[in-house]
Amino acid sequence: MFIGHFALGFAAKRAAPRTSLAVLCGAAQTADLLWPVLVGAGVEQVRIDPGNTAFTPLDFVSYPYSHSLVWLCVWGVVFGLVYGVWDRRTPDATLSRTTSSRTFILLLVLVVSHWMLDFVTHRPDMPILPSGPKVGLGLWNSVPATIAIESAMYVAGLWIYVRSTRARDTRGRWGFRALAVFLVIAYVANVAGPPPPTVGVLWVFAIVGAAILILWIWWVDRHRDAILALD
Repeated sequence: MFIGHFALGFAAKRAAPRTSLAVLCGAAQTADLLWPVLVGAGVEQVRIDPGNTAFTPLDFVSYPYSHSLVWLCVWGVVFGLVYGVWDRRTPDATLSRTTSSRTFILLLVLVVSHWMLDFVTHRPDMPILPSGPKVGLGLWNSVPATIAIESAMYVAGLWIYVRSTRARDTRGRWGFRALAVFLVIAYVANVAGPPPPTVGVLWVFAIVGAAILILWIWWVDRHRDAILALD
């Protein structure tokens, strides 16, 4: 999945209005943020194999540390703990302490949700333990079904985010709209575009693109105010 993961990040803003959208989307995308770094370091492996599934030309040969269920549980705990330490340093630290447990659980769930969604979409290449077994329901074997499900999730996530925030200024309004449209364009390009020429281009582009996208999400969310006071 791609926009399906972002959909959960957008939707999570309702439950954690004080938490930056960049943190929420980063949690939901932790696996895909770690993966290109580990591929570039030679720790994990991917192969460009057009036709591997109908949806993607990538053969995920080995990604035990970024995408196994066990390791994503570990990364979720680390993510939640690191965010908790950082959040306690904010001026609103008293309020943060009263909600830290709920935010920790939410971030943990978002990190682990990546495995759950990929389990639905991938062929049986999603490891439970780093050494296996590997599972997957193979939704990617049907492009129309994949697009339909991810699009519905994305629309729902955006709707929840819009209902949970309001634009503080024109940057918050138009920046958010541009972000929402850009994610759709990137999704379409990923589906309809040619496969990456090399694995090196793939992981470099993934790292640079992820960094820019997270910064963009952070900037947009700073120009929007939470409507709900659930946090």
